[in-house]
Amino acid sequence: MEGQYGIPEENDQIFPPADVDKELNPGHNKSFEVDPVSSQVAASKENKEQAEAARIQKEREKRDALQTLKSALIISGIVVAVAGAVFAITKKLKEK
Repeated sequence: MEGQYGIPEENDQIFPPADVDKELNPGHNKSFEVDPVSSQVAASKENKEQAEAARIQKEREKRDALQTLKSALIISGIVVAVAGAVFAITKKLKEK
């Protein structure tokens, strides 16, 4: 009830009464109030982070596959060169 000039009187309740037990013992409160906007923002941020992690993982796997192929080709080339050198050396030794 408002008094004179729109100012609340002493016995008016401006704020709802607080639940003292819930405020002093937050561990006993099992009913949590979730802000839907905040949870949506957190969920979208989590989805973006997961998508970014998946993209980075795919790039890493692709790079690892290319690195493995590159290593295999280099090793094969070295083996062919060594075999060719051994063949050439044995051919020269047989001619003497």
